[in-house]
Amino acid sequence: MLNRHLKCHSAIKKHICKFCSKGFNDTFDLKRHLRTHTGIRPYCCRVCDKAFTQRCSLESHLKKIHGVQQHYAYRERRSKLFVCEDCGFTCSGSDEYYGHVRQLHPAHGLVAKDYQKPSAAAALQAKFHVLYPPVYCG
Repeated sequence: MLNRHLKCHSAIKKHICKFCSKGFNDTFDLKRHLRTHTGIRPYCCRVCDKAFTQRCSLESHLKKIHGVQQHYAYRERRSKLFVCEDCGFTCSGSDEYYGHVRQLHPAHGLVAKDYQKPSAAAALQAKFHVLYPPVYCG
């Protein structure tokens, strides 16, 4: 985590936004930023249908506006969400996500080996139960 944080302070930005040319040191930060341009908001409030670009924003909204507190055990992983950054398609399974990308966005550049790579998160996901799972817009 420290190494990742230290990259934030590096002057060299390897990942550049194709819309505004802002640079990022981490692909996750670029992906999150791109949603400000594309309008993709995959995290929806199940109470009022307001949508968010990030899960933490949804969880903050649930707590502040609706009084719903998220309860996670120490080091508990939350379920993974697969979001197509091209069109906003959202699902909870890698097979469904990669099938969507292969069928509707074949020029996306996903390599076959990426599709067949086993997901450690999927194995952990089966072990944990979240009391208040977020509702995803799709």
